[in-house]
Amino acid sequence: MPNPLGPGPDAYAPPDRRAPEQPGAPAVLHSQTSERSQSDEAPPGNLDALIRRVAGTSMDEIDRIIRELECMRDLLRNEGERVSRELAGYTSLSQSSVAAMKIFSDSVEAWKNRSS
Repeated sequence: MPNPLGPGPDAYAPPDRRAPEQPGAPAVLHSQTSERSQSDEAPPGNLDALIRRVAGTSMDEIDRIIRELECMRDLLRNEGERVSRELAGYTSLSQSSVAAMKIFSDSVEAWKNRSS
């Protein structure tokens, strides 16, 4: 008898995972259980290959991130050196400006003293 509310989740499930339509029909889940137990007991070689493949992907990703971090470290180091050079230039310019202002101030003061 069709469901009056529309198709349930079984309608969208793969055929081997759907519940039996008739009450007396054999369930497919028994064959799945035996298949799963056989696949769970996979030979160690297959498991090793799977682990190597998964670990290899992870290691590649870790290596890529390390390379990116090294590039960022080099960039930050270079920028730090550039900023240090700029600050040294500004410090020198500032000291020169202060010295020039002192000379101007002394000259103006001497000029005022002569005028008086």
